[in-house]
Amino acid sequence: MGHEKPVEPFSDLHVEEGRVHAVLLHDPTVEGLDMAIYMDASGSMKEEYEYKQPSRTFMEWLRGAPLKEASNQVEPQVQWMLEYLATKDRNGLLRVAYWACGSTGKDVEVIGELKGVDVKTYKFPGPKNLGGYTYLAPAMKDYVRYLREQVPKGARRGCAVFVTDGKLHDADDVKQFSAQVARDVASGKLPRVNFILVGVGDNIDEEQLEDIAHEEFPGVGHLWCHRIAAEITQVAELVAVLVDETMTVAAGGTIYDDKGKVLKTYEGRLPAVLEFEVPEGTESFTLEVNGQRYTQPLPEDDHDEEHH
Repeated sequence: MGHEKPVEPFSDLHVEEGRVHAVLLHDPTVEGLDMAIYMDASGSMKEEYEYKQPSRTFMEWLRGAPLKEASNQVEPQVQWMLEYLATKDRNGLLRVAYWACGSTGKDVEVIGELKGVDVKTYKFPGPKNLGGYTYLAPAMKDYVRYLREQVPKGARRGCAVFVTDGKLHDADDVKQFSAQVARDVASGKLPRVNFILVGVGDNIDEEQLEDIAHEEFPGVGHLWCHRIAAEITQVAELVAVLVDETMTVAAGGTIYDDKGKVLKTYEGRLPAVLEFEVPEGTESFTLEVNGQRYTQPLPEDDHDEEHH
């Protein structure tokens, strides 16, 4: 399967057997949303959590400029996410925790509920014990338990961000628990839930993240989306999974294939989520809106490999 790389103004893209699901960049407001951030605490993150003193330039040294404050690689990433996501949360407080802790890699160390407005005062030095493995399912279960507790307090929807630097050791368990969550959502036992995987560093298994994000569930659709932190250019890209077809981004638009044929016309309103079919062999599609044209390449998967 080819990598599905959305380009602006698209923030998410899924293609399967000629069916395209494309999400337009939109900064959503979701009533009753309860958010959380879980930071990878597996052993491979040791260097990312180490505080290092940024070196002064020669000119700074000559001027006697003060030493810059020591920081680690995780802190600034989590701070900007926390600051933005708190503006989406129903009470401005996010559950923040480390996951993949302890010798088994299955422990979750909860830091607490943190405010976005205080973000610059928070330090994220890492957990008490880094994990030996990278198990994600226990963190998902922790968040779902937490969300159930928040429903009587006003939570109407949930979304958890999981930051990771590498390969998951329990991808099958993640998929199985995702299916259970989807069943509970579809039957009304749980509010609508979404999960976001954010890859950081140079050793991300993007194919694995994409495989998890690609899963669709009956009556629910996609639970997951994945992001690479270094590729996020607008903060709203982080929460593309919260955007749905009820949200409007323009007064109308037209979708063309790579031969210029009209695939779909939106009269009156252009929803934030576009769904349409493309002919076999189509390499891209173009959205025309407000006199502007935006072309999105399609991955070389279903329309090439599977049909031949």
